[in-house]
Amino acid sequence: MLYLIGLGLGDAKDITVKGLEAVRRCSRVYLEAYTSVLTVGKEALEEFYGRKLILADREEVEQEADNILKDADISDVAFLVVGDPFGATTHSDLVLRATKLGIPYRVIHNASIMNAVGCCGLQLYKFGETVSIVFWTDTWRPESFFDKVKKNRQNGMHTLCLLDIKVKEQSLENLIKGRKIYEPPRYMSVNQAAQQLLEIIQNQRIQGEEPAITEETLCVGLARVGADDQKIAAGTLQQMCTVDLGEPLHSLIITGGSIHPMEMEMLNLFSIPENS
Repeated sequence: MLYLIGLGLGDAKDITVKGLEAVRRCSRVYLEAYTSVLTVGKEALEEFYGRKLILADREEVEQEADNILKDADISDVAFLVVGDPFGATTHSDLVLRATKLGIPYRVIHNASIMNAVGCCGLQLYKFGETVSIVFWTDTWRPESFFDKVKKNRQNGMHTLCLLDIKVKEQSLENLIKGRKIYEPPRYMSVNQAAQQLLEIIQNQRIQGEEPAITEETLCVGLARVGADDQKIAAGTLQQMCTVDLGEPLHSLIITGGSIHPMEMEMLNLFSIPENS
């Protein structure tokens, strides 16, 4: 059996009882280590679970999935995912591969950022399509996701923006030369995401377009959702450029055009002082 087990969002203790029982009876346990991270390291998980974990990076999961599935038809193998197992499309591919090989699978769900964002007080059923904001480079500055933000705003829906994570990434030079040398991990902050959004707004104005959002659009910054030191800040997009939310992981919400009075009352609990 292949088990896909969600770990939740905080630390080692966020795994469900059902998930922990499955981990402890598996012969191999993989920890997916590139779509998200917990607030504790691999060693803390191993200590709490009582099992050794095998780190599975993007390359292994997407290109060498057969290694993970090896012998899963005659023994139990666990694949651990921060958040919920289906928070990333990569994990659907693992299920499809297992099915083609005749390997049974079981999914044990957990909380993910997709539903935990309700902690800020915005109503989950008023969220539209989720977008990803990636780190820009000198030669690659994608803006296509902004169309989805515009569509959500037109429909009065909030937009959850998932911010980029760079783990075990190679520089262009090392990639070209085939050197397996990796850059230090990088996690996009709410500040960086807000600054890129402001640049897109300016670009659209220069082109004579009316941007879907402005510097004054109400946004919500979230950090380490599910952890003991979780932080939430509500304010304008401009304020999101300077608000201090601390360590990763960060997420950003761009509110829809209409906000329910109860949503606003909740956001007031997290409002950034006007003089900040």
